[in-house]
Amino acid sequence: MPDKSYKIAVIPGDGIGPEVTSSAVKVLKAVSEKFGFELNFSEYKAGGCAIDEFGIPLPEATLEGCKSSDAVLLGAVGGPKWDKVDAKIRPEKALLGLRAGLGLYSNLRPALLFEELASASPLKNVSNIDILIVRELTGGIYFGEHGRYDSSELLSDGSSKGTVAFDTESYSVAEIERIVREGFRYAMGRSKKLTLVDKANVLESSRLWREVAEKISSEYPEVALDYLYVDNCSMQLINRPETFDVIVTSNMFGDILSDEAGMITGSIGMLPSASLGAPGTPGMYEPVHGSAPDIAGTGKANPLATILSAAMLLRWSLDETEAADLVEEAVKKTLKDGFRTVDIASGDSDTVLGTEEITAKVLERI
Repeated sequence: MPDKSYKIAVIPGDGIGPEVTSSAVKVLKAVSEKFGFELNFSEYKAGGCAIDEFGIPLPEATLEGCKSSDAVLLGAVGGPKWDKVDAKIRPEKALLGLRAGLGLYSNLRPALLFEELASASPLKNVSNIDILIVRELTGGIYFGEHGRYDSSELLSDGSSKGTVAFDTESYSVAEIERIVREGFRYAMGRSKKLTLVDKANVLESSRLWREVAEKISSEYPEVALDYLYVDNCSMQLINRPETFDVIVTSNMFGDILSDEAGMITGSIGMLPSASLGAPGTPGMYEPVHGSAPDIAGTGKANPLATILSAAMLLRWSLDETEAADLVEEAVKKTLKDGFRTVDIASGDSDTVLGTEEITAKVLERI
């Protein structure tokens, strides 16, 4: 019997989620056998498929199963099928519920340009893009007070406002402190450069972010701290992406910027992510891409982001560093040998494979 055994909760989700999580589970099984530890997988439902079966996006059994696991592997949730369901039970509520229920406040989204995929980037003559976006995950506008009301107020042209919808951006010092400290810690292990992205010229909450970051920076004198407004950052990611190291930012800004970072590195289908909380809390690992229902079942889904998410799971939740290194190296070798899914293919020399076929190539290199 293996000396070490871990419990992994798997939430395949919707669209291409089941396909890419299946690939990642195969890879996890392969490295566990190679390095002599045991993985016990339990599958749970969340998102649109849970709405169809249970009427809610996050069944209690799913949340409890995740809480009792060492780590959670998530595929993707949502799709047009559920666009018209009540806002209170949309599939995306499962993500918010999992993050809140597991206390996952730190979202790590690495954006790495693989040398082999440089031609797939929409940017020309770029290299050495290696950015880590540290996104606050359980505060801000996604979790703030929201609602609608009818207003009798008039606009300047005399027309009635009618129904008004609102969403509130709110952050406390404690919420900002813990995520900014995470940013500094990760920067210390990289190139010692941290960029805080905000909208401090307009938002009071952003001004608080700057005050907190400035205070904490004195504890990390080796780290160079700078600030960018989110609109400027979105431009600079295109103009000079190679100058960024670690970006720390709020929930909504991180959500948007990490998708942009994904595109400049060749494909959002290559981006993994980790959502982490306090030590001892099971982390949740998922690809940054969505459920892509338009290609579900066609074999076109790129599983590499989910496989790289599995590598993060091995590294951050299980402390199986050698296994994580091997998975990442297997992905790199697969790309170096010219194998691609359709979303990252860019030349005649590329061999375009389907989901299961490129997974097999990764497995061959483990």
